[in-house]
Amino acid sequence: MTNPIIPTSGTWLGRVNLPDVGPAVVTLRDGQLVDITSQTAPTVCDILERSDAAQYVQTAEGTPIGPLDHPHDWLAPCDFQAVKACGVTFAGSMVERVIEEQAAGDPDKAAGIRARIGARIGDSLSNIIPGSAEAKAVKAALIEEGLWSQYLEVGIGPDAEVFSKAQVLSSVGHQAEIGLHPISNWNNPEPEIVLAVNSKGAIQGVTLGNDVNLRDVEGRSALLLSKAKDNNASCAIGPMIRLFDASYALDDVRGEVLTLTVKGTDGYELNGQSSMQEISRDPEDLVAQTIGRHHQYPDGLMLFLGTLFAPTQDRDTEGGGFTHKIGDVVDISSPNLGTLSNTVNLSTECPEWTFGATALMRNLAKRGLL
Repeated sequence: MTNPIIPTSGTWLGRVNLPDVGPAVVTLRDGQLVDITSQTAPTVCDILERSDAAQYVQTAEGTPIGPLDHPHDWLAPCDFQAVKACGVTFAGSMVERVIEEQAAGDPDKAAGIRARIGARIGDSLSNIIPGSAEAKAVKAALIEEGLWSQYLEVGIGPDAEVFSKAQVLSSVGHQAEIGLHPISNWNNPEPEIVLAVNSKGAIQGVTLGNDVNLRDVEGRSALLLSKAKDNNASCAIGPMIRLFDASYALDDVRGEVLTLTVKGTDGYELNGQSSMQEISRDPEDLVAQTIGRHHQYPDGLMLFLGTLFAPTQDRDTEGGGFTHKIGDVVDISSPNLGTLSNTVNLSTECPEWTFGATALMRNLAKRGLL
């Protein structure tokens, strides 16, 4: 698997598991990971709550634990934050969601439906502002064509789709196995930007994520979204959060282009990209729809922003599209954010998630950090 190639510039915040110690809050300095866990800020949540988060990380006392390119037991770079995700935020993937719904989760029907929908709407949705008068006109036209869908409602309607992706502390990090529910036969990776947002709604930084998608399960019914999205090891985040500072800010996020590579043990290779320039809802709007007077997150949240990437490249049979196989290595990368690499397995075969919030609190108390 790929090491988390992280730029030398920037302010970095992450977590690793130290043998016989437990979770450590770390930063990156001169190619070395440095443990900055302290009574002042024993968790990533504590640091993100600070108004001077980047400055704190830059100056915090710490202990080097080894070069970045040495083996480390990487954890997701979040702890007590809720893990939320936005769906259908890109026109390209929005059309694929409609196809999933029309196909009722059957990949063999997808190619024909894709051709029919493409012939009728083409790329006409790509420049529409959600909730605008133009969007309402398109909605009316699609209803007349019999193509309206709940996915188009959240894609071009006024309200974004925001759902709970994973339980607190259940996300896996760089180099971990990532899980597929064994009932799924049609699934794919979803390379996404993930915002680190504190309890006040301030976006403090950004990292990479894989919002694993079970296309057949969600395609059968949108009411199966939770079953399709939240399973053991089904959420990967990492390798580290890049905090906003003088070298990197939200405008840089708006220009990010993520690269995806999937390499199978069968020799298959899939390459794709997701450009934030094509997102239909601004990151600040998605945050405002998630956290505010209507909904509080006392420990902050990690917010997946959705993906443009929806693989249609055939893998086994013509017209069958893409689906994962056990052993696939998935790399999601950006020159500004590093590389998040994970190996695909069944959720029932990935290591069980047993270290929850109570375990972390007891661990920190035992270490005298609370």
